[in-house]
Amino acid sequence: MREIKASEFKAKCLKLMDEVQRTRRGYIVTKRGKPVADIVPHRGMRKKNPFGLHKGIIKITGDIISPLDVEWDALK
Repeated sequence: MREIKASEFKAKCLKLMDEVQRTRRGYIVTKRGKPVADIVPHRGMRKKNPFGLHKGIIKITGDIISPLDVEWDALK
């Protein structure tokens, strides 16, 4: 990412935001030479339904429905 001084960012804020949106490249805003903020393109909300997200990636092996033959105490 490119760096820009806070004073310069303040003077060119709207122009720089348009540039970030257009180029999809962000800026690191610095104050006294230290990074204080990142100006990055917005990624938007995920439109994918989370159900089935890992279909074909995760494989279940064994029986996950039958009860276990192990006694346990849930209050411990």
